Amino acid sequence: MNNSSLLIILQGFIFIWLGALTFFLWRTATHYEKLTEGVDKKDLRSVLEKLLKDFGEEERRLDNLFKIVEKLNKENIRNIQKLGLVRFNPFAGTGGDQSFCLALLDGEDSGLVISSLHSREGTRIYAKPVKKGKAVGYRLSTEEVQAIKNARKIH
Repeated sequence: MNNSSLLIILQGFIFIWLGALTFFLWRTATHYEKLTEGVDKKDLRSVLEKLLKDFGEEERRLDNLFKIVEKLNKENIRNIQKLGLVRFNPFAGTGGDQSFCLALLDGEDSGLVISSLHSREGTRIYAKPVKKGKAVGYRLSTEEVQAIKNARKIH
């Protein structure tokens, strides 16, 4: 390869490089023109100041929303949030799974378990309090414990 071929290759490379730089400069200038469309040079500063002010206001509004959500989460911890149901047949010789246990628990796994025992003679309904997933003052049946486990799995 002689010097004239090397010079032509170098000139070609410089020409391509200048073309790429021109393209990127043109894209940047076009983008800038779109951003400042309808704004004169004196007004550009006020537009930027307004954008910064609006950004600060939106940041305060977002902080306020986070506080509201946090407050709602704290206030609603005591609402029923978890449900667990178990159907079963407590007596041999009777129909299907007509009896059930329903666990109604809040965010702290406290609430109650309602049990309904169905037999040929009638239906009996019982309610037992639950605190942090454990019975309070009463022994829980296997089905009631399972209803509590089912409720805790869901959440």
